[in-house]
Amino acid sequence: MNLNGKMKATDAMVAIYVLVSFVMLIVPLPAWLLDVFMAFNMAIAFTIMFVCMFVKEVLDMSYFPTILLFTTIFRIAMNVSSTRLILTTGNAGNVVMTFGQFVGGGDLIVGAIIFVILILVQFLVINKGSERVAEVTARFTLDAMPGKQMAIDADLNTGAIDDAEAKRRRDKIQQESSFFGSMDGAVKYVKGDATAGLLLTAINIIGGLAMGMIRDGMDVGAAVQHYGVLTIGDGLVSQIPSLLISLSTGILVTKGGKETDFGPTIIKQMFGIPKAMYLVGATLAFLGVVTELNTILFLGMGLAFIVGGRLISGNLETAQIEAEVDADEVAADEIRQPENVNSLLQVDPIELEFGYGIIPLADVNQGGDLLDRVVMIRRQIALELGTVVPIIRLRDNIQLNPNQYIIKIKGIQVSEGEILFDHYMAMNPGYVEEEITGIPTFEPSFHLPAIWITEGQRERAESMGYTVVDPPSIIATHLTEIIRQYISELLTRQDVQNLVNNLKETNPSLVEELLPKQLGLGEVQKVLQNLLKEGISIRDLLTIFETLADYATTTRDTDILTEYVRQSLKRAISNKYFPPHETTNVVTLDPRVEQDIMGSIKQTEQGAYLNLDPEKTKKIMASVGSEMQKLENLGKSPIIITSPIVRMYFKRLTEDYYKDLIVVSYNEIESNVELQSVGMVTA
Repeated sequence: MNLNGKMKATDAMVAIYVLVSFVMLIVPLPAWLLDVFMAFNMAIAFTIMFVCMFVKEVLDMSYFPTILLFTTIFRIAMNVSSTRLILTTGNAGNVVMTFGQFVGGGDLIVGAIIFVILILVQFLVINKGSERVAEVTARFTLDAMPGKQMAIDADLNTGAIDDAEAKRRRDKIQQESSFFGSMDGAVKYVKGDATAGLLLTAINIIGGLAMGMIRDGMDVGAAVQHYGVLTIGDGLVSQIPSLLISLSTGILVTKGGKETDFGPTIIKQMFGIPKAMYLVGATLAFLGVVTELNTILFLGMGLAFIVGGRLISGNLETAQIEAEVDADEVAADEIRQPENVNSLLQVDPIELEFGYGIIPLADVNQGGDLLDRVVMIRRQIALELGTVVPIIRLRDNIQLNPNQYIIKIKGIQVSEGEILFDHYMAMNPGYVEEEITGIPTFEPSFHLPAIWITEGQRERAESMGYTVVDPPSIIATHLTEIIRQYISELLTRQDVQNLVNNLKETNPSLVEELLPKQLGLGEVQKVLQNLLKEGISIRDLLTIFETLADYATTTRDTDILTEYVRQSLKRAISNKYFPPHETTNVVTLDPRVEQDIMGSIKQTEQGAYLNLDPEKTKKIMASVGSEMQKLENLGKSPIIITSPIVRMYFKRLTEDYYKDLIVVSYNEIESNVELQSVGMVTA
């Protein structure tokens, strides 16, 4: 059904099919119309069976449980209509009479036996097997979901697949789980339908005898013959389509989700091994010669199997030779063709390369969980900074030392580390008095002194107060800090466009107002990069865009727009740097230094820059260093408070000297924050 209220032809067809089922339950039908519906029912049953045979994967029949429900109610409605005709007129149409006479060969007992056989086959074999397979498949599919999800995440993080393919696979897993869960219950429809058909058959034979003897004045033999044939015919007409549907259900739930053609696969698997064909042929020929069985039949069939096995063997040998020739030709073509360097032009945003000694940490089969930690890193950064971390490619590098790893950003090494695979890193948080023996080293993320200890020393080190970390955590922490440091460089225009598309779903008017009328995508990218560069989260994209829309009419300078956005995000900035209900020690900036900085700002077409005297810069940096030392001695983060107009220039002045320095303006601090100045930066 369309949203505009217009019904499609396919919607109408399905609706009519269901509606006819309910009409047959209520309105008496003429015999000729019932013949039409019975023929149509058989056509639908054959269609479903052949489609289930040749469909490549089960999800191509994702609506099969619904189809089962509709076809079941249609057959039950036909049974009711045919029962009504048999009991009221003694005539249920050409189809019922033909099945009753032809299938049973005109013999009531033969027809009844065939009908009972069909019922037993459907109940005890097909229905029961399909029900069990559907139940087990549903359980196994549900149990396998977490493992499949982890495998998808691992492929995504190693770069084997992209986000679109990962989403497609996750959707397919969810659909498979829903499908087999529905199938587990849907097979009960077919089983219930067979039971209902059996009961209706009993009603037909008993009611028919009564009506024939009482209403039509027949004797017992004539009534049994007439109504018995009608009952058997009605039962066969109903049970044959029901049997086909049951068979279709069994075919579908046993396909195993293989994306291959049904027929060729079965033929290949059954008759694809020449040895088996030779043995079968020899056995049949032996039975035909030695025993009293038909010699011509068994000997001929045995020879046919032997000849077939020889033909299959020849085809396999030919295929193997052709495959070897094709492989040689492909190798020769690759040698002759000019080298395709396009793949070499690709630069991975983030790479983690490691020596062979670290491979067990990344190998799931050896119990390594480094891939899972990489997934958690991407999730953590997304929650913390509001941006999607690009795929982190993990690869081993035999050129590295066994225990060494390096981190690359856009193909360039930016950091490295070394671990001992079977050791733990112990770090003194500052209050441990008794030292523990180990191999001296430095923690790679923050370059803090540490020691490598063995598994046996771990419990003792923890009891003494040491912070003990395992090798995967060391690598994951180091990688996380590097990503935080370079996340602004990793934010591409396409990433920004994806963020814009997400915001547009809920706030289309805001996005249309800002982009591209007021700012270009590149300018928005610069603002977001400026925020990420100083560790400010961009998750609140709505506030950021509203601020940009407010001020983009007065300036398009991305640095100034960044300052406006920071002021709008002051609650988040205050929460990040200034704990509530606690006085925070900070350093302020001398007003004279601020005046010197403002007087040194030069405006150009490319933007503003600082042209401060080198000697004065040197004095300011020395003062910053001494004031930072005061805060570090107190165990506090180095925070300097400035006026709003100076903040970005002072941050730009100090970032090459003190990367960890936090510079915040007064307008970025909530009014309830308690600050205490412990020093002032002077010149």
